[in-house]
Amino acid sequence: MTIAQERVHRTLRIRRRSDAPFWLNVLVRVFAIALALLLVGIVLNFSGMEPIALGRKAIVQTLGGAYGLQQAAILATPLIMTGLAVNVGMRMRLWNIGADGQLYLGAFAATGVALFVKGPPALMLVVMFFAGAIGGALWILVPAVLRAFWNVNEIITTLLLNFVAVLLINHFAIGAWRDTGAAILSATPKLPYLLPSIGKSYMTYGIFIPIIMAILIQMVLHNTQWGYEVRVIGGSRGVAEFAGIPVLRHILIVLLFSGALAGLAGMIEVSATALRLSGTLSNNYGYMGIIVAALANGSPLGVVLAGFLLAALLNAGIVLQTSGLSVSAMLAINGVILIFAAIGEVATQYKISLEKIQESADDAVQIDAHHEIENETEPAVEIETEVQSRPEELQP
Repeated sequence: MTIAQERVHRTLRIRRRSDAPFWLNVLVRVFAIALALLLVGIVLNFSGMEPIALGRKAIVQTLGGAYGLQQAAILATPLIMTGLAVNVGMRMRLWNIGADGQLYLGAFAATGVALFVKGPPALMLVVMFFAGAIGGALWILVPAVLRAFWNVNEIITTLLLNFVAVLLINHFAIGAWRDTGAAILSATPKLPYLLPSIGKSYMTYGIFIPIIMAILIQMVLHNTQWGYEVRVIGGSRGVAEFAGIPVLRHILIVLLFSGALAGLAGMIEVSATALRLSGTLSNNYGYMGIIVAALANGSPLGVVLAGFLLAALLNAGIVLQTSGLSVSAMLAINGVILIFAAIGEVATQYKISLEKIQESADDAVQIDAHHEIENETEPAVEIETEVQSRPEELQP
């Protein structure tokens, strides 16, 4: 027997936000990190430690003094640069996983200039700057060409080149460029041209390079025709091709620029922090740059904040190791904090709402007359997605 009756459905809809307000982004991230710290504190308390005392010690020694802030800024510099390298590619849905290798090649090129070319220090630093950028760009050239013309996945090619880069650096650091007069057997001599320090601090003027680059990238992406086209391609490649935008050329330019940014990270690291080239120059800065870019939610200025946050967490881990925490425990704590921060990031991109949907009599279902007719059914879950960046909504 067919019975026509209006029915009410409760549907849980999950929609992607087109543009979350700034206050929501900040509030959700702060709340997510606070939850992570609470969870870490509970675990430490059950382990017989005093989480409040440990947290106070980490904050005071990491951010409570000039030395701690300087160390955080120094560590944040390569993280921000590699984060920007990954971030630029993400705007076009290109995934540069090879920032670590490009960092090494940028450092390699800058070191070669410093060791074998003579000139005024100021001029040499400028030449090293461009050499580092060119070295990083050249290291991603093959993956960029393969991606643009043959649609070869850039994740695989850039990742594999990381291992080649480390072997290449070790070959020169242990071999032809090795410092034969030093106890360090796997590094080059100290570079004769170094970035100058800021006053009597431990920091060099290299810390301003990622900040300047982030501001420039933000301006270019949102205030130029080229940036508009990049955002259109990231929103829909098909629409971009239909509009006559040269997609292949933009893929090449964006990936080469991404590699150049990572190469600059290597130049800064070798001329400001390590002072010599070795196979251990990068402490996984390229891979951590992926985390920084993800936490920044596509914002170049957000990369600066995310890079400093991650640097502070890493330095806090070093401080807490002196209190008896193992390296594994600190890695786990940092991982929990970053996971919760990433969850907060995802939470800002979606909006959840519970809606009621009524079926008309024409849409009624067939039911057995012997069964009881319920006016409401079990709640259903329906996930809707929207295009994150609609080309027609973008403004040049």
